[in-house]
Amino acid sequence: MSKVKESNSTNSTNSSNATNSREGLPKEAFAIVGDPDDPETWKLPHHTKAIFRALKGRTNIEKTVDWDRMPAAVAALSRAGYRGERVQADPEDIITAARHLARHYEEADKPVPDTLGALI
Repeated sequence: MSKVKESNSTNSTNSSNATNSREGLPKEAFAIVGDPDDPETWKLPHHTKAIFRALKGRTNIEKTVDWDRMPAAVAALSRAGYRGERVQADPEDIITAARHLARHYEEADKPVPDTLGALI
């Protein structure tokens, strides 16, 4: 299953718990969060589970970026999509997600992909 499809699949966990998560990640690990209370609306995961430590102030959130997942998240925002599938989101959400992901590249002193540059 592609990473985009995985992020859009019905893999939510802990939905009955006080803390919602999807793929074992909190909403802060996703570039698009439609409804903060509905993990099914969270798209484009791009952090590792270490984000939980960052949310508690134990590490810098930039250290939790999952650089293996970033190319798929970036591609999913493009018109061509990731493996031919563009993320299903409003245009405003796509631009906001592109800005969010671009900030991670900038914070890591990595070149911002052209795909993001074209969107922002």
